Amino acid sequence: MTERKPTGMPFESWIDRQIREAEERGQFDDLPGSGKPLPGQGRHLDEMWWIKQKIESEGLSMPLPPTLALRKDAEEALKQARGARSEAEARRIIEEINDRIRKAIRTGLSGPPLNLMPYDVDEIISEWRQERR
Repeated sequence: MTERKPTGMPFESWIDRQIREAEERGQFDDLPGSGKPLPGQGRHLDEMWWIKQKIESEGLSMPLPPTLALRKDAEEALKQARGARSEAEARRIIEEINDRIRKAIRTGLSGPPLNLMPYDVDEIISEWRQERR
C-alpha cells in the first residue's frame, strides 16, 4: 500500500476503501489463525500482554534482575529444605541460601530492592521435624 490518502477525503473512508479493496484482492485469505477465536479472548490481560506474548512466541527469555533471581532462588531453597530427606540436608540448603542473602545485603545487587532477610535455620528445622512426625 504505497498510495497516499487523497486530499479532502476523510481518513475513515480512505482506510475502509483500502481494506475493502485488499479483501477483494484476497490479501486477507489464508492468514495464520484465520477462522479461529482470538487467543486470550475473555481473559483480563495486563498492559504488557503483547510483550509477553512476543517473547513467548519468539522463544526468547529475559534474565531476571539479580535481586529478583535471588528471591526466586530463596523461595526454591525453602521448598527444597522442607522436602529434604534429612535434617542435615535441610540445614545445608538453608545455610547456603542464607550465605547468598547475607552477601547480597552486604555488597548490594542491581534491580529492585531485595526485601529479603536470611531465614531462621532453627525455625525451619523445627518445622521440618514437625512435618516428619
